[in-house]
Amino acid sequence: MIIEVKNLKKTYEGRVPTHALKNINFGIKKGEFVALMGRSGSGKSTLLHQLGLLDTPTSGEIIMNGNNLVLLDEKKKSEFRLKELGYVFQSYALLPELTALESVYLPLMLLGVTKKEYIKKASEMLDKVGLGDRLQHLPREMSGGEQQRVAIARALVNSPAILFADEPTANLDTESSEVILKLFKKLNKEIGQTIVMVTHEPDDKKYVDRVIWLKDGVIES
Repeated sequence: MIIEVKNLKKTYEGRVPTHALKNINFGIKKGEFVALMGRSGSGKSTLLHQLGLLDTPTSGEIIMNGNNLVLLDEKKKSEFRLKELGYVFQSYALLPELTALESVYLPLMLLGVTKKEYIKKASEMLDKVGLGDRLQHLPREMSGGEQQRVAIARALVNSPAILFADEPTANLDTESSEVILKLFKKLNKEIGQTIVMVTHEPDDKKYVDRVIWLKDGVIES
């Protein structure tokens, strides 16, 4: 297993506590393309945020590389996210003043990679997602689907162990959504990229290896 979840719980405190995740247990193999599915409020995005170290569970373990990631301090979590994990969200989260190339090589700059190397790797990744001719374009000069492909290239440029995608096609039309999902499938098959994707679209099942269904904070199947 590339990642294993044991007895994971997430409770949001308040006058009436909300038990968003209740004793979750499962594992994901290296190279799998997995979808987290369920109705709104089922806990799928909450689970993704725990796996991606974007939030801290109330209790339980998230095991990766033999380590319980829950126990890492904030500095080590930040380092782990930068080196080992990639993220794609509904919003493309591109800075308006950065070109596609600059957006993609930013994570490599933060890792201390040389300028020659980070420009080379960013250019290659943009080419891999079909944007080799759009390196110098700003977000306003690209369609929503193209911006999301820039976000995918940025997420993958540091060769993460796992790519997390939280409803990555929610803001796209049907044609652009299909392009993004086919791209995920291509990356999964060609470079063996492990992908964990939250989606609410039943048709997306045909692109993934396995679906983990959630209902009211528990795994249904």
